[in-house]
Amino acid sequence: MSETVAQKPNQSIEEETKRRRTFAIIAHPDAGKTTLTEKLLLYGGAIQLAGAVKARKNRKAATSDWMEMEKEKGISITSAALQFEYSGHVLNLLDTPGHEDFSEDTYRTLIAADTAVMVLDAGKGVEPQTIKLFKVCRDRGIPIVTFINKMDRPTKNLFVLLDEIEKVLGIAAVPMVWPIGTGVDFSGVYSRKDKKILTYDKTPGGSQKSSFQTSGVNDPELDSQFEDWVLKSFREELELVEGGISEFNQEDFLESKITPVFFGSAVNNFGIQLFLDEFIKIAPPPLFFPLKDGSRLDPINTPFSGFIFKVQANMNRQHRDRIAFLRVTSGKFERGLNVLHGRLGKSVKLSSSFAFFGQDRNTVDEAYPGDIIGLVNPGTYAIGDIVASSKVPDLKSLPVFAPELFATISSADTASMKSFRKGIDQLAEEGILHLFSSQTIGGGLPIIGAMGQLQFEVFRRRLMDEYNAPSTITILPYVISCWIGQEDLPKVPSSANLVTDRGGRAALLFDTEWDKGYFQKKNPEITLLDYPPTS
Repeated sequence: MSETVAQKPNQSIEEETKRRRTFAIIAHPDAGKTTLTEKLLLYGGAIQLAGAVKARKNRKAATSDWMEMEKEKGISITSAALQFEYSGHVLNLLDTPGHEDFSEDTYRTLIAADTAVMVLDAGKGVEPQTIKLFKVCRDRGIPIVTFINKMDRPTKNLFVLLDEIEKVLGIAAVPMVWPIGTGVDFSGVYSRKDKKILTYDKTPGGSQKSSFQTSGVNDPELDSQFEDWVLKSFREELELVEGGISEFNQEDFLESKITPVFFGSAVNNFGIQLFLDEFIKIAPPPLFFPLKDGSRLDPINTPFSGFIFKVQANMNRQHRDRIAFLRVTSGKFERGLNVLHGRLGKSVKLSSSFAFFGQDRNTVDEAYPGDIIGLVNPGTYAIGDIVASSKVPDLKSLPVFAPELFATISSADTASMKSFRKGIDQLAEEGILHLFSSQTIGGGLPIIGAMGQLQFEVFRRRLMDEYNAPSTITILPYVISCWIGQEDLPKVPSSANLVTDRGGRAALLFDTEWDKGYFQKKNPEITLLDYPPTS
C-alpha cells in the first residue's frame, strides 16, 4: 500500500495550496494515457513497478485501473484520483476514462482539475476524442500541456503534428523540447530553455542514460554522441523551430493561448522526468473556482468548501461501501469537520475521509485546495453537491450529457431481484448512465440511457460482479432525449414517449432528429431542453 503524502501541520493554507498541482490526463484511446500515468507515479516514487496497460499473466495491472473490466480490457473506464509527492510538490493526478462512451465522467473530472495533460500518439496526431476533450478544457478555461507520445515508433512529420494542434485545436503549439531522431532512431531530447540534451539507453523498459549541458546545437560534443545524419536532421529541424516558433510564455499558457509541447515515449521512460520537472514549474496551483454570478472563489482566504464530482460504489470488496469524491475548492479540510450540505440544507459531519491509490485507501486527517478526498457515502452525497464550513458557494453546475442510446434492463433471476434493484440504484447514482422510468414505454421496466454501447456492457457486468445480479438488456429504438419543464408537462400529448429521470424530471425520447423536429413543429408551446432543468 502506498504511503499518504506527509502533511506539514504548521504550514499555512497558502503555503500548502501553492504546493498543489491538480491535473487530469486526457487522450484518445490507445495514445498511451494510462502508461504515462504509471510512469509519472513511478518517477514520483509512488509505485515501484509500472503496471502493464493490458493485464497479462506475468504483468501487473495498471495502478489506476482497479475495476475487473479495466484490468481485462486494458482501458480506463472510470476516473481514478491518485496523489503523490514530487520535488516538494503535492500532485493530484486524475486519470480519466479513455473510451469515448464515458465522456460525461471525463467531463466532470476535468471540472475538478486545474490543468490538463493532453497525450497524442506521434504516429496518429490529433484524433476525434482528443478534439472533444480539448474543447471541454477550453470551455473550462484550464491550461493544457501536450505530451506527444510513442516517439520511438513511426511518427508523423513533427512539424505536421504541431500544425495539426494549431489548426485542428486552435491553439499555438510551443515545443519545450525537441526530439533527436524519431522511430528507431529516437535518441534523446533537447531542452530549448536549458540547452541540455538527455540521451537514453535503448534497453527493455527504457532507462535514462545520461544528460549533458551543451553550448548550443553546434557544440562539437554532439558529434561524438549521435549518428551524423540524425544530428544533421536534428540541427536543421531545431533551426526552423528556433527561427519560427516563439519561446514559452507563462502568461499565454495560463490564458490557454498556447500549449507547451513535450516529446517522449512513456512505455520506455523517454522524456518523462524532464516533462515532470518542467510541469511542476509551469502548471498553476489550485485556481479560483468560477461562481454562477461570474465572480471567482478565493481558494486561500475563503473557509473550507468543496464539491462532489464523482460517486463510486464497491471500489474495494472488503469494504462494500460507496465513496463520494470531493475536490477541495477553498480553505482547509479537517476530518470530523461539521459542514453545511447545500442541496439538503442541513449539517453533516465529514468523519470518514480517505485518500485512494487504486483500491488502497488511507485515512485523511486534513486536506487543502486542489486535493481530492473520498467520503464514505451512505446516500448523503450526489454528483454536483457542494459542502462548506460556512456559507455554501454557488459554484457553476456540473454538466449533464443527454444520452444517445436507450435500453430496458430486467433481472435475469427473480431470486436476485433485491440485489438487482440495489445495484441499479447505486450504479445510477454514480452517473455512469441515466436511469429513467415510464408508464408508456419499456413495459414498466427501468430504462437506461448512455452515450455508447460500452456503458451498457459495463453496467450489466458490474451488476453481476458486484451485486450477483444477472440482467438482460434490450435495446430501444430511441437516439435522442430532451427534457421539459414541469410547467410544460400537462401539454405533452399522450402519444409522446414520456419518461421520468431519477430526479423526477420529465423527458421525451425520439427515434430520429426528424421526429424531434416534427414534435416541435406540432407542439411549439413546449420547450425542449438539451439538459435537465435546474431548480
